[in-house]
Amino acid sequence: MKKYSILLVCLVFSMVAMSQKPVISFDVKTHDFGKVNEKDGNVTYVFNFTNKGNAPLVVNRVQASCGCTTPTWTKEPIEAGKTGAITVTYNTANRPGMFTKTITVYSNDALEQSVLIITGEVIPIPKQPEAATPKATK
Repeated sequence: MKKYSILLVCLVFSMVAMSQKPVISFDVKTHDFGKVNEKDGNVTYVFNFTNKGNAPLVVNRVQASCGCTTPTWTKEPIEAGKTGAITVTYNTANRPGMFTKTITVYSNDALEQSVLIITGEVIPIPKQPEAATPKATK
């Protein structure tokens, strides 16, 4: 009987240990920059998240859908109940028009991947009329 009691206790502890998982929860998963002027340069947004699980959350990698978008993120493990951030910068240079970019977050969360989205419209720098230059005469 003692063996069965010990076995049962071990089984319960292992089930509890396996159920402890981190859960990444973002305040928002999309951000619309609206209309931004190309001449004003890069635009940046910070996606805040909380570990709503009961084990440390580790963001392993954050990957943007193109080179015009640069993510930086909290590298150290985020304890249960604590917060972290992913900062996303979009380079507006020579990219007039509408844009939609995805940022994939890889972590030890049960889903393993979360997708963030940024959108907006880049208003191009107005073209300067060429200065009237006198034509050379012969």
